Amino acid sequence: QVQLVESGGGLVQAGGSLTLSCAASGRTLSDYGMGWFRQAPGKEREFVATISWSGGRTYYADSVKGRFTISRDNAKNMVYLQMNSLKPEDTAVYYCAVNKMAKTSARDDEYDYWGQGTQVTVSS
Repeated sequence: QVQLVESGGGLVQAGGSLTLSCAASGRTLSDYGMGWFRQAPGKEREFVATISWSGGRTYYADSVKGRFTISRDNAKNMVYLQMNSLKPEDTAVYYCAVNKMAKTSARDDEYDYWGQGTQVTVSS
């Protein structure tokens, strides 16, 4: 069992930056692929970014490519999402998730453990 806790969300103006963190406990993350997803009010959860177990491969949704960066520190059991040039449409609850198959994936049904989420609000 893996427990995930996201932090770093908040209110920011358009064009600003935030860094989200995801802390894991229960198991080491170094065996797993990781992902970030988000869900805006009234919308379905959507893929944001994913990273392989080693950090060597990353993949992003087109809507965030070039603005967001996913990274990980396996020694600290942490995953991060650096978000730059934020837009009002980035407003959502952001979730980190574990993929026990250790691969990168944009499909939320391929993730096994989820955090509770952290709210990001971008004002215009």
